[in-house]
Amino acid sequence: METEVRIRAFRATDDKETCIKFVLGHQKVLENHGIQKVTSSTNAWIDSPSVIVIVVESIDRQKLYGGARIHIANGIDPLPLETATGDMDPKIYDYIKQYSRTGTAELCGLWNSIEVAGLGIGSYFPSRASIVILNQLGLGSLFSLCSPVTLRFNQWIGARVFTEVGNQGTFYYPKIDLLATIIFLEDPLTLNKAHPRERVKMFWMRENLSSVHEEKSPFKNLTVRVHYELEVKGIKKNEFNVV
Repeated sequence: METEVRIRAFRATDDKETCIKFVLGHQKVLENHGIQKVTSSTNAWIDSPSVIVIVVESIDRQKLYGGARIHIANGIDPLPLETATGDMDPKIYDYIKQYSRTGTAELCGLWNSIEVAGLGIGSYFPSRASIVILNQLGLGSLFSLCSPVTLRFNQWIGARVFTEVGNQGTFYYPKIDLLATIIFLEDPLTLNKAHPRERVKMFWMRENLSSVHEEKSPFKNLTVRVHYELEVKGIKKNEFNVV
């Protein structure tokens, strides 16, 4: 079991090799859960400057243990959750368009390998890291389509269930016997709805984008040493605001 890792953020177009590792690792995890194909999942994001990737990797960068992606709404490419749920509730299109005016995105593609299962490395810590970097991207909100397992820690970092769509925010996805919930972070700069402990931690990390933390797993009585590298290079102010 790996207990020292790096969590790194970068624009997808800046590291294609790692993106390919991400795709293969995520695909393997889905297959292990009996999911051969997710309708909202394509590999076109690898070539998109509107996608930010967060990876959990070994210190030598040779092995990927998990990660997540931030797909930023650009007014051209639909977000994965629009593709996933739009046929079930078309209102999602209007909400994404509305929030795009001040910059919005979707946190998606969250996965972790069996080596780090249950440590929070591939789920909770990358989710928190995604919130930390939102101010660099100039975004005013963040959506995510999450499983029941990840719902609780999305609420720890300040997100709420987006009850405006679906069945009070829920959908049967990616298959009929699985439930997914759209959650929404509407105050990424102030994080007023986050747990006080998490809020303090995320503000500190924003001021210290390169840091090392002894992180306690939220699920097991174990400690993981995490090297954070969360500066996203080459981002222009308000680059992703859609008028």
